[in-house]
Amino acid sequence: MNALVVWSDKLLAYDLGDHPLDPVRVELTMALARELGVLDRPGVRLVSPEPATDDELLRVHRRDYLEAVRAAPDDPFFRGYGLNTPDNPVFDGMHEASALVCGATLAAARAVWRGEVQRAVNVSGGLHHAMPARAAGFCVYDDPAVAIADLLAQGAQRIAYIDIDVHHGDGVQEIFYDDPRVLTVSLHESPLSLFPGTGFPDETGGPNAAGSAVNVALPGGTGDAGWLRAFHAVVPSVVRAFRPQLIVLQAGADSHRLDPLANLRLSVDGQRAAQLAVRDLADELCDGRLVATGGGGYALVEVVPRTWTHLLAMITGEPLDPATPTPPAWRELAARLRPERAVPASLTDGGTPGYTPWEPGAEADALDRAVMATRRAVFPPHGLDPHDPRD
Repeated sequence: MNALVVWSDKLLAYDLGDHPLDPVRVELTMALARELGVLDRPGVRLVSPEPATDDELLRVHRRDYLEAVRAAPDDPFFRGYGLNTPDNPVFDGMHEASALVCGATLAAARAVWRGEVQRAVNVSGGLHHAMPARAAGFCVYDDPAVAIADLLAQGAQRIAYIDIDVHHGDGVQEIFYDDPRVLTVSLHESPLSLFPGTGFPDETGGPNAAGSAVNVALPGGTGDAGWLRAFHAVVPSVVRAFRPQLIVLQAGADSHRLDPLANLRLSVDGQRAAQLAVRDLADELCDGRLVATGGGGYALVEVVPRTWTHLLAMITGEPLDPATPTPPAWRELAARLRPERAVPASLTDGGTPGYTPWEPGAEADALDRAVMATRRAVFPPHGLDPHDPRD
């Protein structure tokens, strides 16, 4: 199998300063994957990205917004477009750094679409909250949307976007809400308790794209078994009905129980299982064509590097054994870069993720009520029966 990893240390320039979205999480991810030999596997190509051009960004973002992103770092009093806020502080080289993240995801998507590789990944990407003319949720430009728009321009007719970040993938959903060529699927903590306050089951697509937006809003406290139960009760059915040519995965790691910004309770082992479930769908439905990005994740040492090293391993070949120890050189690097953090000794949290398959009538708790709300909302437009466990 051939795979592409898009990476350059220049991607670390997407740096919001003293902020939860710390690029050290990406630096430590790539260091851990390198120490474990994931990046040196046969058939794996590493390429350095080029920044997305204005024309590429303009498929998603407005021109006045691009001009604002360029201008804001030079004006300490700049206001507007969601910039210069606590969530989205401005920083020197903001346009260039954001365009480079988009360029990395573009390179990954193009390589898969052209058949150069089967899978590709940009762990620095996944900035799924950015809107056409507004920064939001730590995101300036929406790299998954820019990549999907590029594939549509190349003739793609059915792209499935699966978002497993703890926050709703609102930017990507909004951008393609009325486009029947894009299926957006998001599993996230309930918008009643978490930013961005969207992603309810009844958000199902625009008038020309009924059923094209799928939202599974999970109650706070959901762990591995509940998350996987919800995923398998909804996602495979709608994705199979859609018949994608390619799958884009946003693999945010902030669903973990240690994440400081959210309230789900997954383990690294559960997150690994989620990634593998998406890979299996790509293998089943679109000859393995899978493009992956990172996303959220704010347990910078304890969680993100391990979860995304599992992601890199899944993209580049065989999954890593969860019991694999973290190499001493990596532990030393992590302790030096973030001495206040606990450095994990292995790639596992000791979990054994499994789940009880959903069955009709199982609506006694909040999780199953959430599952049923989503099935009722989106299964009929896809010709599926929300009450039939075979669908």
